[in-house]
Amino acid sequence: MAKKKACKSCKMFVEGDVCPSCKGNTFSTNWQGRLHVLDANKSEIAKKIGITLKGEYAIKVR
Repeated sequence: MAKKKACKSCKMFVEGDVCPSCKGNTFSTNWQGRLHVLDANKSEIAKKIGITLKGEYAIKVR
């Protein structure tokens, strides 16, 4: 199984060639940790780190 790729700009996990969150196109498979955001409006963690869309994010991307 291939390792997931994360957007280097917003850290969202991406399957295609363009990030749905920030529209970026630079990705990395070198990441650590995962954060699942179910409701960005109610999540205190999402607010603190600037996440506005629900989804799966990497905590650290290199």
